Amino acid sequence: MGQIDHFSHGALTPGIAFALSCVGSALSLTCASRAQAVRGAARTRWFVLASVALGGTAIWGMHFVGMLGFAVKGTEIRYDVLLTVASLFLAIVVVGVGMAIAGRPRAGTAGLLLGGVLTGAGVAGMHYVGMAGINMSADIEYSVPVVAASIVIAVVAATAALWAALNVRGPAAFAGASVIMGVAVSGMHYTGMAAISVEGGGSSQPVHGVAASQFLAPVVTGVSLFTVVTLLIVALSASVDEIREETELDARLNRLSEQR
Repeated sequence: MGQIDHFSHGALTPGIAFALSCVGSALSLTCASRAQAVRGAARTRWFVLASVALGGTAIWGMHFVGMLGFAVKGTEIRYDVLLTVASLFLAIVVVGVGMAIAGRPRAGTAGLLLGGVLTGAGVAGMHYVGMAGINMSADIEYSVPVVAASIVIAVVAATAALWAALNVRGPAAFAGASVIMGVAVSGMHYTGMAAISVEGGGSSQPVHGVAASQFLAPVVTGVSLFTVVTLLIVALSASVDEIREETELDARLNRLSEQR
């Protein structure tokens, strides 16, 4: 059995991964709160930003950075580009679908649970699609009970994330919810990683794919650019309170015009 090290860079990778998950969660909560305050196309745009922040930055970004610390003694690890990129889009899409279901008017508890189950299953799928993209001169095997536990954690974490995205308001609440979501996402990732064992290894055959370090620059650039642009959009847009005040003012003006 190959010797696995999930923390080959010490506390650096889990620490950065956790911080990235918290930042992505906070950004997602901010965008989702704007989406709840508006209607029409603007609501869709804010939910898209929230989905990318949560699925792309908080979940997939955390997964990718966490994987930088994954090493197996005696074998080189490389990644299939298509499967790795597919796992990113899967994470964003399932979060978007979950938000669309749970965020519908009068969706209620049933809509939240349905969205949470679908999103959680999709996030777990993202993790294992990403794992399928790993190439090495050894075979990865999975512990079924631990895989099942990781899926349960993913569903619970996704449901909590959707609830927070649709209900949490205010900077202090955002900060607290972001930390909790960061813990949940990190716990889900490392539970999934605990399910694996490696058999074989030591082969001299070349390993196909790209090294994780070759993904690092595009990922850092993409996440940084998305975060900065989204923060600028948030800063230049009206706050939730301002949106609500404007909506109430429009409603009063409409009532006055109808009375005339």
